Amino acid sequence: MPTVLITGASSGFGCLLGERLASLGYRVFGTSRTPKASSATVSMVELDVDDDASVGACVRSVTNAAGPIDVLVNNAGRLDEGALEDYSASDLQTVFNTNFFGVARMVNAVLPSMRAAGRGRILNVGSLSGLMPLPFMGAYCASKHALESYTESLRYELQPLGIHVSIVEPGYYRTGLAGRKHRRTEGVAAYDPHRRRMFASFDRDEETAADPVRLVARLVRILESPHPRLRYPIGKYTLNYYLKGITPQGLWERGLRLTFGIDRRDRPRRPISSAPR
Repeated sequence: MPTVLITGASSGFGCLLGERLASLGYRVFGTSRTPKASSATVSMVELDVDDDASVGACVRSVTNAAGPIDVLVNNAGRLDEGALEDYSASDLQTVFNTNFFGVARMVNAVLPSMRAAGRGRILNVGSLSGLMPLPFMGAYCASKHALESYTESLRYELQPLGIHVSIVEPGYYRTGLAGRKHRRTEGVAAYDPHRRRMFASFDRDEETAADPVRLVARLVRILESPHPRLRYPIGKYTLNYYLKGITPQGLWERGLRLTFGIDRRDRPRRPISSAPR
């Protein structure tokens, strides 16, 4: 019975994936900063991926209960929106501490036992925005882009040791992450009209986001594949990712700026006269 550890499993992808894997016979441990009670199928463990001590305690708790971890799914993350000029270096470090360094902490904690066993699987949850950066989501995009390079290098290093490494890049899904995001609505005033339009676009995408159940089924197939690929772009904007690879950069930029109205200026409304002339 393979043992699976899923970070960020109190809701969204992590919760659904945990329940699905448990139904297939996996022994599943989910994590959360404030874990809810364990279910009949998924054992919940306290974990803050931002903290080295918490990561160590979590992995020890799981291995003491179930032995070596066979599968690690790095799903915990935070979503940030705002103009990059409004982020200090410390603010950016906060985003990276969860989305990038949190993954590295977890990987380093489980690798010794995976190497000793000569097998294992690591699945990192990235984002399409890590492949196609968007304005006013730069901190999040940068952290997910860094995760792309990290995952690829890690895959090369671990493949000879019998450990498979992959990354999935979902677009918008109804996971509840949008409701917990960190949005900076105020800042440098020069960005105000463009920031409002981008936030409105993000909101529309979230309102029409797909059901995550289909994605979870795809994640299970990836974890059970004998030869998993490195990258799995998933979602309604996947075609855009492939188009970006063959589109000249200047043309791509013009299309993106036109789509989101980044260059458009809001015209002041004419006052309405109270009496006809």
